[in-house]
Amino acid sequence: MVAVVQSLREQVAWACRILAAEGYADLTLGHVSARGPDGDIWIKRKGIALDEVEPDDVVALEDTDAVLHLETVLHTGVYRVRRDVGAVVHGHPLYATALSATASRLSLLTHDAILFADGVGRFDEPDLIVDDDQGGRVAASLGQRRAVLLQNHGVVVVGKDVPWAVLTAVTLERAARLQSLASTLGELRPITDELARQLLPVKYRDEFVDEYWAAWQRQVARDGGGFGGDRP
Repeated sequence: MVAVVQSLREQVAWACRILAAEGYADLTLGHVSARGPDGDIWIKRKGIALDEVEPDDVVALEDTDAVLHLETVLHTGVYRVRRDVGAVVHGHPLYATALSATASRLSLLTHDAILFADGVGRFDEPDLIVDDDQGGRVAASLGQRRAVLLQNHGVVVVGKDVPWAVLTAVTLERAARLQSLASTLGELRPITDELARQLLPVKYRDEFVDEYWAAWQRQVARDGGGFGGDRP
Protein backbone atom coordinates (compact mmCIF):
# COMPACT_ATOMS: atom_id res chain seq x y z
CA MET A 1 0.00 0.00 0.00
CA VAL A 2 1.48 3.32 -1.14
CA ALA A 3 -0.06 5.27 1.72
CA VAL A 4 1.66 3.12 4.35
CA VAL A 5 5.19 4.06 3.28
CA GLN A 6 4.52 7.78 3.01
CA SER A 7 4.71 10.20 5.90
CA LEU A 8 1.63 12.23 6.74
CA ARG A 9 3.38 15.30 5.38
CA GLU A 10 3.99 13.58 2.06
CA GLN A 11 0.42 12.34 1.89
CA VAL A 12 -1.00 15.80 2.56
CA ALA A 13 1.32 17.32 -0.06
CA TRP A 14 0.25 14.75 -2.65
CA ALA A 15 -3.39 15.30 -1.68
CA CYS A 16 -3.08 19.03 -2.33
CA ARG A 17 -1.58 18.48 -5.77
CA ILE A 18 -4.14 15.84 -6.70
CA LEU A 19 -7.03 18.02 -5.59
CA ALA A 20 -5.66 20.95 -7.59
CA ALA A 21 -5.74 18.74 -10.69
CA GLU A 22 -9.29 17.61 -9.86
CA GLY A 23 -11.01 20.97 -9.69
CA TYR A 24 -10.09 22.33 -6.26
CA ALA A 25 -7.51 24.92 -7.36
CA ASP A 26 -8.43 28.42 -6.18
CA LEU A 27 -5.42 30.73 -5.92
CA THR A 28 -3.84 30.07 -2.50
CA LEU A 29 -7.13 28.96 -0.93
CA GLY A 30 -8.09 25.46 0.11
CA HIS A 31 -6.36 23.21 2.61
CA VAL A 32 -5.86 19.59 3.60
CA SER A 33 -4.95 18.16 6.99
CA ALA A 34 -4.22 14.73 8.42
CA ARG A 35 -4.23 13.32 11.93
CA GLY A 36 -1.73 10.69 12.98
CA PRO A 37 -2.27 7.78 15.37
CA ASP A 38 -0.78 9.82 18.22
CA GLY A 39 -3.18 12.69 17.60
CA ASP A 40 -0.65 14.90 15.85
CA ILE A 41 -2.22 17.05 13.12
CA TRP A 42 -0.42 18.18 9.96
CA ILE A 43 -1.89 20.82 7.66
CA LYS A 44 -1.05 22.78 4.52
CA ARG A 45 0.35 26.17 5.44
CA LYS A 46 -1.09 29.48 4.32
CA GLY A 47 0.25 31.40 1.34
CA ILE A 48 0.74 28.83 -1.41
CA ALA A 49 -1.54 27.25 -3.98
CA LEU A 50 -2.60 23.62 -3.74
CA ASP A 51 -0.52 22.70 -6.78
CA GLU A 52 2.61 24.23 -5.23
CA VAL A 53 2.61 22.27 -1.97
CA GLU A 54 5.77 20.39 -1.03
CA PRO A 55 6.10 18.21 2.07
CA ASP A 56 7.95 21.05 3.80
CA ASP A 57 4.84 23.21 3.31
CA VAL A 58 2.84 20.82 5.51
CA VAL A 59 3.22 22.02 9.08
CA ALA A 60 2.37 20.75 12.52
CA LEU A 61 -0.77 22.36 13.89
CA GLU A 62 0.98 22.91 17.22
CA ASP A 63 3.91 24.75 15.58
CA THR A 64 3.53 28.27 16.92
CA ASP A 65 5.79 29.63 14.17
CA ALA A 66 3.63 28.23 11.37
CA VAL A 67 1.36 30.56 9.41
CA LEU A 68 -1.99 28.78 9.23
CA HIS A 69 -5.07 29.36 7.12
CA LEU A 70 -7.79 31.59 8.55
CA GLU A 71 -10.26 28.69 8.49
CA THR A 72 -8.10 26.10 10.22
CA VAL A 73 -10.93 25.74 12.76
CA LEU A 74 -12.82 23.78 10.10
CA HIS A 75 -10.31 21.00 10.68
CA THR A 76 -9.98 21.21 14.45
CA GLY A 77 -13.76 21.38 14.85
CA VAL A 78 -14.17 18.08 13.02
CA TYR A 79 -11.29 16.32 14.75
CA ARG A 80 -12.70 17.20 18.15
CA VAL A 81 -15.92 15.27 17.56
CA ARG A 82 -15.04 12.63 14.95
CA ARG A 83 -12.53 10.08 16.24
CA ASP A 84 -12.99 8.09 13.03
CA VAL A 85 -11.67 10.93 10.86
CA GLY A 86 -8.01 10.88 9.85
CA ALA A 87 -8.06 13.62 7.19
CA VAL A 88 -10.05 16.75 6.36
CA VAL A 89 -10.32 18.70 3.09
CA HIS A 90 -11.70 22.21 2.67
CA GLY A 91 -12.02 23.76 -0.76
CA HIS A 92 -14.12 25.65 -3.27
CA PRO A 93 -14.66 23.26 -6.19
CA LEU A 94 -16.81 24.81 -8.91
CA TYR A 95 -19.81 22.48 -9.10
CA ALA A 96 -20.18 21.51 -5.44
CA THR A 97 -19.82 25.17 -4.46
CA ALA A 98 -22.52 26.07 -6.97
CA LEU A 99 -24.72 23.37 -5.44
CA SER A 100 -24.13 24.91 -2.01
CA ALA A 101 -25.63 28.15 -3.32
CA THR A 102 -28.95 26.48 -4.14
CA ALA A 103 -31.74 24.83 -2.17
CA SER A 104 -31.09 21.55 -3.99
CA ARG A 105 -29.52 18.48 -2.45
CA LEU A 106 -27.08 16.05 -4.01
CA SER A 107 -29.23 13.45 -5.74
CA LEU A 108 -28.29 9.78 -6.13
CA LEU A 109 -28.01 10.04 -9.90
CA THR A 110 -24.73 8.20 -10.52
CA HIS A 111 -22.38 5.67 -8.98
CA ASP A 112 -20.34 8.64 -7.82
CA ALA A 113 -23.27 9.91 -5.77
CA ILE A 114 -23.79 6.59 -3.99
CA LEU A 115 -20.69 7.33 -1.91
CA PHE A 116 -23.02 9.85 -0.26
CA ALA A 117 -25.92 7.46 0.25
CA ASP A 118 -26.17 8.74 3.83
CA GLY A 119 -26.57 12.28 2.55
CA VAL A 120 -24.47 15.43 2.51
CA GLY A 121 -24.72 17.89 5.36
CA ARG A 122 -25.50 21.57 4.90
CA PHE A 123 -24.15 24.48 6.91
CA ASP A 124 -26.50 27.38 6.29
CA GLU A 125 -24.29 30.31 7.23
CA PRO A 126 -22.57 32.00 4.26
CA ASP A 127 -19.63 33.28 6.27
CA LEU A 128 -15.94 32.71 6.80
CA ILE A 129 -15.35 30.11 9.52
CA VAL A 130 -12.78 31.69 11.77
CA ASP A 131 -13.49 30.78 15.40
CA ASP A 132 -13.94 27.61 17.42
CA ASP A 133 -17.67 28.11 17.85
CA GLN A 134 -18.19 28.29 14.09
CA GLY A 135 -15.91 25.30 13.56
CA GLY A 136 -17.99 23.33 16.04
CA ARG A 137 -21.21 24.25 14.25
CA VAL A 138 -19.80 23.11 10.93
CA ALA A 139 -18.78 19.81 12.54
CA ALA A 140 -22.31 19.46 13.92
CA SER A 141 -23.74 20.05 10.43
CA LEU A 142 -21.39 17.39 9.07
CA GLY A 143 -22.55 14.93 11.72
CA GLN A 144 -21.49 11.37 10.87
CA ARG A 145 -21.55 12.02 7.12
CA ARG A 146 -18.65 12.24 4.68
CA ALA A 147 -19.17 15.81 3.52
CA VAL A 148 -20.93 19.07 4.26
CA LEU A 149 -21.78 21.91 1.88
CA LEU A 150 -20.99 25.35 3.27
CA GLN A 151 -23.69 27.68 1.94
CA ASN A 152 -22.42 29.97 -0.85
CA HIS A 153 -18.88 29.02 0.16
CA GLY A 154 -17.53 25.55 -0.52
CA VAL A 155 -17.18 22.11 1.03
CA VAL A 156 -15.68 20.24 3.94
CA VAL A 157 -14.94 16.59 3.24
CA VAL A 158 -13.55 13.93 5.58
CA GLY A 159 -12.06 10.46 5.36
CA LYS A 160 -10.54 7.85 7.60
CA ASP A 161 -7.18 8.67 6.02
CA VAL A 162 -5.77 10.97 3.35
CA PRO A 163 -6.46 8.78 0.29
CA TRP A 164 -10.06 8.26 1.37
CA ALA A 165 -10.55 11.99 1.98
CA VAL A 166 -9.17 12.76 -1.48
CA LEU A 167 -11.38 10.15 -3.12
CA THR A 168 -14.41 11.55 -1.31
CA ALA A 169 -13.60 15.15 -2.24
CA VAL A 170 -13.03 14.30 -5.90
CA THR A 171 -16.13 12.11 -6.05
CA LEU A 172 -18.31 14.81 -4.49
CA GLU A 173 -17.27 17.32 -7.15
CA ARG A 174 -17.77 14.78 -9.94
CA ALA A 175 -21.23 13.86 -8.62
CA ALA A 176 -22.23 17.53 -8.45
CA ARG A 177 -20.92 18.12 -11.96
CA LEU A 178 -22.82 15.14 -13.37
CA GLN A 179 -25.98 16.30 -11.59
CA SER A 180 -25.61 19.72 -13.18
CA LEU A 181 -25.20 18.12 -16.61
CA ALA A 182 -28.03 15.62 -16.15
CA SER A 183 -30.45 18.36 -15.12
CA THR A 184 -30.09 19.94 -18.56
CA LEU A 185 -30.84 16.73 -20.46
CA GLY A 186 -34.23 15.59 -19.22
CA GLU A 187 -36.15 14.11 -16.34
CA LEU A 188 -33.85 12.91 -13.56
CA ARG A 189 -33.95 9.23 -12.60
CA PRO A 190 -32.20 8.84 -9.23
CA ILE A 191 -30.98 5.54 -7.81
CA THR A 192 -33.10 4.45 -4.86
CA ASP A 193 -31.71 4.93 -1.37
CA GLU A 194 -31.89 1.17 -0.76
CA LEU A 195 -29.94 0.25 -3.88
CA ALA A 196 -27.39 2.99 -3.24
CA ARG A 197 -26.64 1.57 0.21
CA GLN A 198 -26.30 -1.92 -1.28
CA LEU A 199 -23.90 -0.72 -3.98
CA LEU A 200 -21.79 1.45 -1.67
CA PRO A 201 -19.57 -1.29 -0.13
CA VAL A 202 -19.18 -2.98 -3.52
CA LYS A 203 -18.16 0.18 -5.38
CA TYR A 204 -15.98 1.76 -2.69
CA ARG A 205 -13.36 -0.47 -1.03
CA ASP A 206 -9.96 0.07 0.56
CA GLU A 207 -8.15 -1.85 -2.17
CA PHE A 208 -9.74 0.33 -4.84
CA VAL A 209 -8.75 3.49 -2.99
CA ASP A 210 -5.14 2.28 -2.83
CA GLU A 211 -5.18 1.80 -6.61
CA TYR A 212 -6.70 5.21 -7.23
CA TRP A 213 -4.23 6.92 -4.89
CA ALA A 214 -1.27 5.44 -6.76
CA ALA A 215 -2.83 6.27 -10.14
CA TRP A 216 -3.44 9.88 -9.12
CA GLN A 217 0.19 10.28 -8.10
CA ARG A 218 1.40 8.84 -11.39
CA GLN A 219 -0.92 11.17 -13.30
CA VAL A 220 0.19 14.27 -11.39
CA ALA A 221 3.85 13.28 -11.84
CA ARG A 222 3.35 12.73 -15.59
CA ASP A 223 1.84 16.19 -15.83
CA GLY A 224 4.90 17.68 -14.15
CA GLY A 225 3.16 18.38 -10.87
CA GLY A 226 5.00 15.96 -8.61
CA PHE A 227 7.76 16.58 -6.11
CA GLY A 228 10.79 14.71 -4.81
CA GLY A 229 11.90 13.61 -8.26
CA ASP A 230 8.33 13.58 -9.58
CA ARG A 231 7.84 9.94 -8.60
CA PRO A 232 5.32 8.59 -6.08
